[in-house]
Amino acid sequence: MYTLMFAMSDPVAVLLIIVALLAGAAASFFVTKKKADENLQQKLQSAEQAGIEKGIAQRKQEAEAAIGGAEREAERIRSTAAREAADSKKAALVEAKDEIFRLRSEAEKEIKERRAEMSRQERRIQQKEETLDKKTETFERKEEALHSKLHAAEERLVQTEESCKKREEEMERLKQTQIEMLERISEFTREQARDYLLEQLDADLVHEKAVKINAYEQQLKANCEEIARSQISMAIAKCAAEQVSETAVSVVSLPNDEMKGRIIGREGRNIRAIETLTGVDLIIDDTPEAITLSCFDPVRREVARLALEKLITDGRIHPASIEEKVDKAVREVEKRIKQEGERAVLETNVHGLHPELVTLLGRLTFRTSYRQNVLQHSIEVATLAGIMASELGVDANMARRAGLLHDIGKAMTHEIEGSHVAIGVDVCRRYKESSEILHAIEAHHNDVEPRTVIACLVQAADAISAARPGARSENLENYIKRLQKLEEICESYEGVEDAFAMQAGREIRVMVKPEVVDDERMVLIARQIAKQIEDEMDYPGQIKVNLIRESRVMEVAK
Repeated sequence: MYTLMFAMSDPVAVLLIIVALLAGAAASFFVTKKKADENLQQKLQSAEQAGIEKGIAQRKQEAEAAIGGAEREAERIRSTAAREAADSKKAALVEAKDEIFRLRSEAEKEIKERRAEMSRQERRIQQKEETLDKKTETFERKEEALHSKLHAAEERLVQTEESCKKREEEMERLKQTQIEMLERISEFTREQARDYLLEQLDADLVHEKAVKINAYEQQLKANCEEIARSQISMAIAKCAAEQVSETAVSVVSLPNDEMKGRIIGREGRNIRAIETLTGVDLIIDDTPEAITLSCFDPVRREVARLALEKLITDGRIHPASIEEKVDKAVREVEKRIKQEGERAVLETNVHGLHPELVTLLGRLTFRTSYRQNVLQHSIEVATLAGIMASELGVDANMARRAGLLHDIGKAMTHEIEGSHVAIGVDVCRRYKESSEILHAIEAHHNDVEPRTVIACLVQAADAISAARPGARSENLENYIKRLQKLEEICESYEGVEDAFAMQAGREIRVMVKPEVVDDERMVLIARQIAKQIEDEMDYPGQIKVNLIRESRVMEVAK
């Protein structure tokens, strides 16, 4: 008691006592619960064992009943399956028999068809064999007939040869007999008769020659004054250096004489390049600060002059720069040709010309005829024809058009063979000019008889323009034709690329294609050209034929 009171007086002790009491109560509770659980587990096990045994018995009964039902159902299914199998077997047998019968029928049908086809093939083959046999027999008969004919022909040929030999022998005997008879009659042998005939023929020829010479002398006497005048005028014209210089020579001014050496270049490569590309002869002499360009073709001379002025202005003179400047000069000349053609059309008030005809008119500005500029001559003819047509009450526009186009063929005489009249008619016909214009062009030199007033007016205007003082100089025309003929002869040979007449026709430079003409053939071509020039041309002094074979390789560095 005392202890309890002491303990109650101390809170910690009280707490410990309470905890101890609680622990004891919990321990007894757990012990009691464990025992109750054990009893409950035993009861559950007993009940579960009894339920299991009862369930097993019940399940066994149910299983036995299910097995019996299953066996009965299986027996029923087996009997049903047996009946169905028997029915399916019977149906399958019936179907198989039907299929076998169908296949057999089809096979028999196919066999019959194949046998019929084989029979047809056999008949066809038999017919072909019979046909081949017949053809073979025919060929054999023809071959026998041909052999017999050939044999007969050979026999006839042999007989003909023998007959010909006999006839030749007979003719030889007759000829010999006739010769002997003639010798007896003429009392001449064969050699004496031949000499006699030659003497008679020579006498006749001498007489004929004397008659010809006499007639030729009479003709010379009748024409001696005219021939003398022509020869004297030709001699005077050949010495007319000023007129030739005005037409065939251009002078290019230089800033200094040092430029001449640069134009010539190392070992003359620059001047050779200029002459080769332009076809113009550069004359570098003692004339201070000037270079002379010589060429009968004014277009080439103009291209060379422009290219040389560009090179002098640029200052860079080498083969590549020369080629570039020549190309630019060519384009400028073509532009000027177009401008000159348009100027002529505007000046003459002729409209509706085809652009190609305008270009051809522009090319006439570089052409001269008897020292007369062809474009200016055409403009003058158009103006005169238009004025006369207006006075006569004829279509002035048509007259101006015909007068402007009458010499257009001269723009293409270098490229197309034929007279400028025929070329002009063909060109204008190609560009749909009227028949009246074509007739005026064709009749302006009396190639055909003029049938219209326009043709007569163009003919009269052409004569008026050409009759002006100083408009004609036969020497210059012949000079240009000779140089053109010289180039045409060289360009007619295979493998020749270009030909340029130099030194007023005293030298011809021929550029050949290196892939076509080799070094050995160059000698032969040069000799043939020189021989043809000697046979076909008349010229003073000598002409040097210079062939050049050059290969170039160009590459661009990028």
